[in-house]
Amino acid sequence: MQAAANVTVIPAKKDRLPLDIVNNEVRKLRVAAYARVSTNNEEQLTSYEAQVDYYTRYIQAKEEWEFVEVYTDEGISATNTKKRDGFNRMVADALAGKIDLIITKSISRFARNTVDTLTTVRKLKEKGIEVFFEKENIRTLDGKGELLITIMSSLAQEESRSISENVTWGQRKRFADGKVSLPYGRFLGYKKGENDLPEIVEEEAAIVRLIYRLFLYGKSPSAIASYLTDEGIPTPGGKKIWRPKVVENILTNEKYKGDALLQKRFTVDFLTKKQKINEGEVPQYYVANSHPAIIPPEVFDLVQYEVKQRKKNGRWTSSAYPFSGKIICGECGGIYGSKVWHSNTPNRTLVWQCNEKNRGQHCKTPHLTDVEIQTAFLAAFNQVLGSRAEIIEAYHEVMEALTDTADLDTEREQLQNENEVIMGLIRKAIEDNAQKAMDQQEYEKKYTALCERYETARQRLAEIDELCLERRAKRTKISMFLDTLNNQSELVTEFDEELWYSTVDSVTVYKDMRMVFTFRDGNEIEIKKSAWKAA
Repeated sequence: MQAAANVTVIPAKKDRLPLDIVNNEVRKLRVAAYARVSTNNEEQLTSYEAQVDYYTRYIQAKEEWEFVEVYTDEGISATNTKKRDGFNRMVADALAGKIDLIITKSISRFARNTVDTLTTVRKLKEKGIEVFFEKENIRTLDGKGELLITIMSSLAQEESRSISENVTWGQRKRFADGKVSLPYGRFLGYKKGENDLPEIVEEEAAIVRLIYRLFLYGKSPSAIASYLTDEGIPTPGGKKIWRPKVVENILTNEKYKGDALLQKRFTVDFLTKKQKINEGEVPQYYVANSHPAIIPPEVFDLVQYEVKQRKKNGRWTSSAYPFSGKIICGECGGIYGSKVWHSNTPNRTLVWQCNEKNRGQHCKTPHLTDVEIQTAFLAAFNQVLGSRAEIIEAYHEVMEALTDTADLDTEREQLQNENEVIMGLIRKAIEDNAQKAMDQQEYEKKYTALCERYETARQRLAEIDELCLERRAKRTKISMFLDTLNNQSELVTEFDEELWYSTVDSVTVYKDMRMVFTFRDGNEIEIKKSAWKAA
């Protein structure tokens, strides 16, 4: 017969109660709370303040508890913990041994993401730190706690999905109704006005107009950003340093002409809040005349044309000086660039010459100084000014013919109707192929032909849009040029940068030292060597 087993009980070495090892006494339980609201509206913030006050009083009222802190996050969603600074700081403090118990209102306040909830709870549990969810009456150190948390956090995640879908539906409904809302805190020129519509802030609108004016003068977004920074003008976000991309965004945002393209971006994942540029995945809505314009539509269209002309291969043409990018070599077609001669001597001189000369070309076009270009410009502009009456009268007669887009508008409408018909035929072909047996070779042939027709029409529509933009831009350029002529009452005797920027498109220099000025109205004036060389 086998002897009875002798069992010795080994007492637990780790007590769940917090101990003061030095004095061998049970110390108070260090308790923290977590409060969060997901929006910044007044009602939610009131709830937030109430939560903080409640937990502070609740914890401090317990003699056996030591109050640590109420950790908080305002206006932050619970679907992901990455950007929740208060939450992350609380977890770090707990893992560092500063907290024994965390109290929070519910699992949905803690996190609506099942994975984040379980991961965090397990991390804390390993260190003997308990989380108490009041609403669900769940303690994480309880044996059934994790199962209940899994179930409840899954329900909370689905609730978050439902809320996200409802919010998305509400946003798209507002878009479809043409209701415009701007991120006013980081949007220059507007504030929320009556009926929640954008209202112009004149002080900021003046900065927007300045940006557009400097761009039309020939300055690149980089040069404009440097100018605004040097002038101490704050960015839309209130920062001191302007970035070229911020300037470019202002120059290309249709909201500054009083229109609004809605749903440019959309949320891909409700958990991560990841967004992407809308490339046709979801509908967009274009609302014309949705709010007051800061930039006249015709000026905005001119700027969009200039953007396309001046942005080559993803890079902007240089405009560090008034003459940058404006002077063309009549022999090779290259652009004149600046070059410093005798830089370390008293005879230091800035000259302009064909950039291709430095790349092996042997162009015989002359180099030019600032004074020579300025002198030639004054001569050319005064010639135009002398014929002002004739120029204005001539353009009044031909302006409409030069810039009319009626023929293109008619063609666009026809192509749009054609594409609608083609899309209907494509859908029908796909449905027929899915519902009944068809010769697949014949189907592929038919489908490919329809797609090619659609693509041809789509490309022509893009060309028409470009042509329309070009004609509208031409009309605006001519109008602005004529306005400049009208406002110039007498001959110009001194070089004026603003006048140069607003009137000259380009200057072509030839090897016989002729300069041909092309003005913004398309008019060309030839200035011979004798008119500027003496300068």
